Amino acid sequence: LSSLKKFDEIKKANQAAAKKLVEDQLNSSSEDDDEDAEVKQGKILDKTFTIYTSQTDGDASELERTRQYMNEAFQSGAMTCLICIASVKRNQAVWSCCGCFCIFHLVCIQKWAKDSLFLVSSPLTDDDFGKKDYPWPCPKCRFEYKRCETPSRYYCYCGKVENPTVDPWLVPHSCGQICEREFKPSCGHKCLLLCHPGPCPPCPKMVTTSCHCKKAKAVPRRCSAKEWSCRLPCGRTLLCGQHACENPCHAGDCQPCPRVSKQRCVCGRQTAERLCASPQWQCDQVCGKCLPCGNHTCEKVCHAGPCGDCPRSGKRSCPCGKTKFTLPCTEDVPTCGDSCDKVLECGIHKCSQRCHRGPCEICRQEVEKQCRCGKHTKRMPCHKPYLCETKCTKIRDCQKHQCRRKCCSGNCPPCDQVCGRTLGCRNHKCPSGCHRGSCNPCPETVDVKCNCGKTVIKVPCGRERTIKPPKCKQLCSRPPTCHHSTQEKHYCHFGRCPPCRQPCQKTLTCGHLCPVSCHDEALVKQTALHQSAGPWEQPSEPAFIQTALPCPPCEVPIPVECLGQHEVSPLPCHSANPYSCKRFCGRLLDCQNHTCMKECHHVTKSNSSADGKKAGPECSQCEEECTKPRPAGCPHRCVLPCHPGDCPSCLQMLKIKCHCKLSVLYIECLKLTCADVKEKELLISCRNQCPKELPCGHRCKEICHSGSCPLNCSQKVKLRCLCKRLKKEVQCSKIQEGQVSLECDALCKEMKRKAYEIKEAEAKAALEEEKRRQQAELEAFENRLKGRRKNKRRKDEVEVEQSSWQKYKNLIMLPVFGVAVVMV
Repeated sequence: LSSLKKFDEIKKANQAAAKKLVEDQLNSSSEDDDEDAEVKQGKILDKTFTIYTSQTDGDASELERTRQYMNEAFQSGAMTCLICIASVKRNQAVWSCCGCFCIFHLVCIQKWAKDSLFLVSSPLTDDDFGKKDYPWPCPKCRFEYKRCETPSRYYCYCGKVENPTVDPWLVPHSCGQICEREFKPSCGHKCLLLCHPGPCPPCPKMVTTSCHCKKAKAVPRRCSAKEWSCRLPCGRTLLCGQHACENPCHAGDCQPCPRVSKQRCVCGRQTAERLCASPQWQCDQVCGKCLPCGNHTCEKVCHAGPCGDCPRSGKRSCPCGKTKFTLPCTEDVPTCGDSCDKVLECGIHKCSQRCHRGPCEICRQEVEKQCRCGKHTKRMPCHKPYLCETKCTKIRDCQKHQCRRKCCSGNCPPCDQVCGRTLGCRNHKCPSGCHRGSCNPCPETVDVKCNCGKTVIKVPCGRERTIKPPKCKQLCSRPPTCHHSTQEKHYCHFGRCPPCRQPCQKTLTCGHLCPVSCHDEALVKQTALHQSAGPWEQPSEPAFIQTALPCPPCEVPIPVECLGQHEVSPLPCHSANPYSCKRFCGRLLDCQNHTCMKECHHVTKSNSSADGKKAGPECSQCEEECTKPRPAGCPHRCVLPCHPGDCPSCLQMLKIKCHCKLSVLYIECLKLTCADVKEKELLISCRNQCPKELPCGHRCKEICHSGSCPLNCSQKVKLRCLCKRLKKEVQCSKIQEGQVSLECDALCKEMKRKAYEIKEAEAKAALEEEKRRQQAELEAFENRLKGRRKNKRRKDEVEVEQSSWQKYKNLIMLPVFGVAVVMV
């Protein structure tokens, strides 16, 4: 039963593992985990934006842009940097344009801005670059930024957090805080979404607002759609002043009046039917009214108001402007006779004719002229330009082609040739004029389709070679190629359909159904198809063919008992026969002590072995010695072979040492094993004195015994005082226990005092002797320094040196007498 239970647990665990493996393979081939995540994200965004759109009551174009950027942010590899044509990853620093919200790598946009400013700052194109702050454009929308606005740091979308951390639960490059950017156009509110890419959606705040014509009652609406029309006629008076606006309620000024009416011209001479929107019009007739002078008429075309004074009245100047005359309007102004002196067209010389009417002549004065490039000079009329034939050899701003213009002033024009370099997409060429630096990104987009063509994504040109095809959510419609009637459901894909993973379910010869996966289209490796002609011929790659494999042997478990009836194990159906479990037989032999050690084998059942636990004729015979346990202390074996029942008593002699290990004793084994503790103590004792020493150093007085010796030593020892003068006999055990002690008396203390005094006197004498020796050495040294001089001593001043005995006899005799007194 335990084996069956264990087998069932293992079977369930294997089935669960196999089911999980099949599901993982299915998901990896047709419905990946990232696909599930994308489907869920798409559903969430669709539902969110649908509700948002239905409640705004307005144009949701900005909302669709936000939705597009959100989809690209969630989809791995969808965001592409247009400068390097590479995917924007989660952990890379990025920059977002505030005009088109396109995302670029921070390093790429910095290089782009630097190159753009370098092109503008070239001295060949602009000599005054230091005086102006030239902008640089966005690579996509050409929105211009100032030089100081070049990005240098990595911020999140809303610009609050620098270097936002990578969080798998947030939108990539987002800080996770509330956006709080002002809506565009500004309405006074701020975006309440979390930090997000792309433009902010329309303002969702609720405000109470009236219609355009202010006739309808104010209603609550979304702030982004607060401008609304009640669809009633406007009714406002038009600019013609005669009709009212009949258009439905609208924003802004009313349209011009569409009606037609008869209207007079400005001068009032003619009448015509015209639109009310343009009541002011002029006819083609000249006014012709008589001016106040009475000599001339008004030459203006149809006009309103008075004609004004005669233009020939008042003071008038001569043609050169030097003299003024007051003449009637009927007379012309005469010339003054002075030189004209008007500056000619050359701007250098003046007209040398007398005051005249009409334009001055061209300047004919000869001057030394320098050509435009400044390399040649020539004397020629002032009004003629001088251009030499020298061609400019300077490099244009493209840094590739020469100017080649005749007599160039040095400010060479931009290169007029086409760039023609292949763009980063490798599909198109740059159509711009020849320029320096990197070309602009390819503005084209390419459609990338799935296999069935129902799912399409737009990617930048050149990205179609590296980006994966879109994951289509349409089911594959190809018919099955195996024996099953229907194919497993899987999504649209390229290439062949995945192998069928449905159970085979064909009926085997044993009657069971084949449980393995379908094997009608298995790939089999072909070998030995071609024999190489020699070692020089390279071996070809093995070919795989698709063929139907036969069903494997039936693996349905069937319970089968082993030969020795030890266990019942489930065996596969194709090999369900009696088997040996490889265990020992384990049946009890006739000796009643051992079991059969043969491998699991068949045993013939008999009446005596009906219980199934006794040995049969096929079992082995016991040939072992008797291994039954002996009595405690008996080291001998049983003399009989393996037998049932108790063993006989042991009659052998034991050779052991006594307690003190000095004597060898021979004792009968039976006596020793049957004796109690006291009897064993007496049997093992040699009856001699114990040779062991006590801690005090004396020998143990007990008879040969086991264990440690007693510590109460009764030996007599002599006890002395500290000065070794007094002594006393005491028992050794009392000294060890510290019960007895011998102190010094008064005489001992007096002798110690005298000995100390003698020692101090000796030390003092030795110190004085050392001082005298040092003084003598010092005097001898001083005498050697002064030189040898004869000491003139008087006879009566000669010193007699004392002997050593005379010097130290007192110091020697005092201690000797002291010691003698003490001894007495």
